[in-house]
Parts: sequence; C-alpha cells; structure tokens
Amino acid sequence: MAKKSVKELLDAGVHFGHLTRKWNPNMAPYIFMEKNGIHIIDLHKTAVKLEDASNAMEKMAASGRKILFVATKKQAKDIVAKYAGDVNMPYITERWPGGMLTNFVTIRKAVKKMNSIDKMKKDGTFNSLSKKERLQVDRQRAKLEKDLGSISDMTRLPSALFVVDIVNESIAVKEAKKLNIPVFAIVDTNSDPREVDFPIPANDDATKSIEIIMQTVTDAVREGLTARKAEKSKGKEDKPAKKAAKPAKASKDEEE
Repeated sequence: MAKKSVKELLDAGVHFGHLTRKWNPNMAPYIFMEKNGIHIIDLHKTAVKLEDASNAMEKMAASGRKILFVATKKQAKDIVAKYAGDVNMPYITERWPGGMLTNFVTIRKAVKKMNSIDKMKKDGTFNSLSKKERLQVDRQRAKLEKDLGSISDMTRLPSALFVVDIVNESIAVKEAKKLNIPVFAIVDTNSDPREVDFPIPANDDATKSIEIIMQTVTDAVREGLTARKAEKSKGKEDKPAKKAAKPAKASKDEEE
C-alpha cells in the first residue's frame, strides 16, 4: 500500500483547520500551530493515522466485510460516490435516512420495494397500470434510487463506517456507536476525535483534501479485495481433485 507523504498532504491542503474560535479542545493533540486565526493540523500525525486507518480497512476488505461510506456535504458527495463506487462499496451521499443502521429492517423493505418496481417493469405488470399510477410509481422509484440506490446490494449491516465530517454526519456516527460498529472518519479541528475509532485529522472542507484521503483509503480497500480474490483462486487450485469412481464389481454372469 502506497503511503502518502507529508508533502503530498501539504500540497492537497490537508493541514488547514477551522478558525481558532471554532475549535474543539479534544483536537489539541493533532494541532501543530495557529496561523492568522486558523488552526494548522500536524500532518505528521495525519500521515500516521491515515496509515493506521488504511491498514485496518484493507484487512476488513480482505476478509469480505463491507464498509459504508457516508458524506452528504456538497464538496464531498461526488468524490465519495466515485471512490467508494470504484471499489464496489456502499455509500450514502444524498441524505442519511434516520434509522439507516438502528432500523435496518425497514430500510431493507424500502430497497425491496425498489427491486419489486424493477420486476414489474420487466414482467410487463407496470404497463397494465393507468398513466397516473405509472407516473406515481416512477416518482417513487426515482426517490428510492436517489436515497438508497447506492446501498441496494447491502443485504446486512456494514462492518464499519467511513465518514467525512462527523459534525455534519452526527446521526450516522451515533447510530454506529449504538450498534458498536467501528467508525473511520476525517476529523477537522472543530470535531471531537473521541467519537470515532479511527480518526484521521484533516481538512474536511476542501475537495483536494477529501480526495487524497479517499484515494488512499480506497486504494487500501482495493488491495484487500485483490488479496481476497487471490486467496480464493489459490484455494480452488489447492483443492484436491475428486477421486475417480471405482469401477463397478462385475457380476458372476459377467465373470463367466
């Protein structure tokens, strides 16, 4: 896994925090200095935390577990959708549906409703509806796709969350904590890093900063998936071939 150097993080603006008056005192260990009324994040610590998070996510992917990526803020949603989608991981970028984790059964019902509409369109049932009904169903399908389309393949609770901006996604973090689901997150100087299991101190507002973090962690996930695929292939090769069936014993008549 390629590590990100401090210079690469610096060039991406990862070190810029919030205004000093908006800081969270619990971020003090990750703050290098104050400049022009803005806190500057210690990128040496960012690099270490990013590597720790990447290693853990690689292991999760290698063991076949799913990581749900969450980012609904404007400057992060497209980046998260792109990188999470590239490694076939579920993501939420429109809005966090309340009870997404704590009431997962209901969320799955909504996803099944979306799938049933697709089935109606394939088997011709949809065409038997009136024009008004078809319009209503199409609107319902579009809304479900927008909110839940990216998690349609997630049949069980995720093994972890990756969050961009835990202040903005506080409900998602709370639900994960309630269910003891580990949380990886980009934490800016206005955040409380104690709320997550794997905090990555970094600028969570600039697109370049978000992108370099997302690129790094999803590269790690991709390596984990590749290792899993290789392990499966090796297992198939090592599997002993079935023994040839023993010839049937000849009957007395055949022997004679």
